[in-house]
Amino acid sequence: MTDDANSAPSEETTGREADGDAGAEPSPESSATDRPSVDDIQRERDEYYDLLLRKTAEFDNYRKRSDRERRDLLESAGAEVLEQLLPIVDDLERALEASTGDDRADAYRQGVEIIHRQLLDLLRKHQVTPMEAVGADFDPHVHQAVAHEPSAAHRDGEVIAEMRRGYLLGERLLRPAMVRVAKGE
Repeated sequence: MTDDANSAPSEETTGREADGDAGAEPSPESSATDRPSVDDIQRERDEYYDLLLRKTAEFDNYRKRSDRERRDLLESAGAEVLEQLLPIVDDLERALEASTGDDRADAYRQGVEIIHRQLLDLLRKHQVTPMEAVGADFDPHVHQAVAHEPSAAHRDGEVIAEMRRGYLLGERLLRPAMVRVAKGE
């Protein structure tokens, strides 16, 4: 019986301690240190929300910048190819200005005109347009002056002749016009 008596109180004690621990609430000192306050949780939430907004804005800016860079790269690569075509247009225009005298030369001229027209259509399709320089005021941003000539019939700084046509790609200068400019007497 001593074993039963000895074992009984220890089981009761153990059971009470377990029940007491499970049902007992933590002391106010331990709850303040273990659990964050509502203000701390709201502050942390606000910090995370602010971080989310910043990262979203950074990503949006990155996406826009990379789109713009890709578009600029494609445009500059296209502009380079189109610019290399312009001397061909110049040569075709010089060939068309040559005088013709016989039937064979006329047939040749018609072939050159067809090629010239197709090339100009191709350039227009890619938004390449020739600039009108003669009669305009000299602008160093779009004109390249190769000569200044005294002229009483023209204003000072007026473009009087075009040596090589200038072209625009959309609104951007593709190639400046080589011009002769009037100089006041």
